[in-house]
Amino acid sequence: MTNTLKKLIARLQSCDEGATLVEYGIALGIAVSVGAGALLTLGGDVNTKFSDAKDALNQPAEAD
Repeated sequence: MTNTLKKLIARLQSCDEGATLVEYGIALGIAVSVGAGALLTLGGDVNTKFSDAKDALNQPAEAD
């Protein structure tokens, strides 16, 4: 190999900016997956609670 190619390879091996970008991308993907899973899991429960609250508010008041 030529000296220039060796220097280029050495510089690419010591540069970790691309690795940091990949790590951020992986972290973002995990965060989005966890958030979507939480919404899907809790979505039905939240919908049920809001429906129950709406029904309770729409019932006529009981006479004392």
